[in-house]
Amino acid sequence: MLFFKLLIILLSTKLAGDLSVRLGQPSVLGKLMVGIIIGPALLGWIKDSESIEQLSEIGVLLLMFIAGLETDIKELNRNRRSSVAVAIGGIILPLLGGYLAGKALGISDTSALFLGLLLSATSVSITVQTLRDMGKLQSKESITILGAAIVDDILVVVLLAILMSFTGASDVNIGWIIGQKIAFFLLAIFLGWKVVPMLMRWLVSLRVSEAVISTGLIICFGFAYFSEKMGVAGIIGAFIAGIAIAQTPYKQEVEQKLEPIAYSIFVPVFFVSIGLSVTFKGLENQIGLILGLTLLAVITKLIGSGLGARLTGFPLPSSISIGAGMISRGEVALIIAALGLEKGLLAPQFYTTMIIVVILTTLITPPFLKKVF
Repeated sequence: MLFFKLLIILLSTKLAGDLSVRLGQPSVLGKLMVGIIIGPALLGWIKDSESIEQLSEIGVLLLMFIAGLETDIKELNRNRRSSVAVAIGGIILPLLGGYLAGKALGISDTSALFLGLLLSATSVSITVQTLRDMGKLQSKESITILGAAIVDDILVVVLLAILMSFTGASDVNIGWIIGQKIAFFLLAIFLGWKVVPMLMRWLVSLRVSEAVISTGLIICFGFAYFSEKMGVAGIIGAFIAGIAIAQTPYKQEVEQKLEPIAYSIFVPVFFVSIGLSVTFKGLENQIGLILGLTLLAVITKLIGSGLGARLTGFPLPSSISIGAGMISRGEVALIIAALGLEKGLLAPQFYTTMIIVVILTTLITPPFLKKVF
């Protein structure tokens, strides 16, 4: 059955991507849409499964690993002030907007705060692919978006831990959570600076086939595993691994050999898997709520992150582009929503609604980015 699923996924994503480009849109938009079409929402040819989820997770890790390989670390460091401002602005407004929306819906203060945190999350995997399609991944705006996404992920996780500690949904010590994040980045920087170059030189000398790309993947998955163990999203670890390898003489070979592996199977499965979460059953009476929350999610992130960019020296058009790049909530928000449902912070009747909102922000991002860039 897995082989049939892969056949349908690969064929449909290639055709949908081509059609999207012919219509003047980034190819990633068609690939996202086709997941909804062939998934449970419409045709029902493909249903989510453990095997699809695992292939999808590899896909998003490789996508962010490639983004790291293509990122200029000097430019990333040069824009760190803007990245922090963009991340903070992109958290404050969605958090406030989500809280007020929650209170208007009549839910408790705790659930309203969780709704705000859910809307504060950002996942730039779709943004990365869109910018890559447009040849803009190495622009100053793109570098700022990538840096802001890292800061956003850390801040949202810390705020979520604080909220859960106050509600009794978790007994984790806040100091420990913050200490973990600091330790992760200190260790990741050290490993990327000192250990990765040594490891690359040692492993590529082994008399085996494809030693360079195998070593790159070992480092990618190693960093992703380490980041998840430290309470940070695996995509952040994969991105940092890409940056580390980009500082070695093996960058070009790793990138050239990795792209066929990633884009031939794993990345298409990731795009489709997002659409597989969508179902329209029982949502007839919630269309207004879905559209309202989606509009809130888009506007608060666009203005909040855009304002952070504007205050740190970006011109208005660039600020809008950066704000647009932070709109997609993607897989990060899906994970937070599932956690909220499990811990009782998100009411079951709002779970599917929020999943649809997350998917819509992800679908909006590619054409919006193309327009503003």
